[in-house]
Amino acid sequence: MISTVQVPDFQQAMATFPGGITAVTTRSADGPIGMIATAVCSVSAEPPSILVCVHKSASVHDAILDAGCFAVNLLSTGHRELVARFAQQQGAERFEPHLWAPLKTGAPTLAGAALTLDCTLLDTHDGYSHTIIVGAVAATKINRSADTGCLLWHGRTFARSSPLTA
Repeated sequence: MISTVQVPDFQQAMATFPGGITAVTTRSADGPIGMIATAVCSVSAEPPSILVCVHKSASVHDAILDAGCFAVNLLSTGHRELVARFAQQQGAERFEPHLWAPLKTGAPTLAGAALTLDCTLLDTHDGYSHTIIVGAVAATKINRSADTGCLLWHGRTFARSSPLTA
């Protein structure tokens, strides 16, 4: 059965669903390429794998498929300017070279990210306007000094994670 929910109602519902803001990146013949995304989640611990949903018209879509690898960089609260840079720039212009370096797969990873998952392309699935891209996690990097919390998107604005207190 096809959904009968109206698009604006669905968008409003999803705006109340908080999501970690990530920079999903890969390499291309023209240099690094990436996008900002919240549609990222774990798939399995055995094998360690994640998925990211990428709009089929996004510039990074075909680059991930061609490269066969990608990185998911979970942003910390200090990365709001990086989100703006990705919104305002295109292609390799989004990347300040001194902030990005490859781990295992060659995909660019953000030095100050709260968490980086470096992945090889495992599988893809049709997700209507998006492709559900599944990656096998080849390397992880946890930034324990990123104690300012993760940058979240909630209610169509930035938010931050914080631990619950009793």
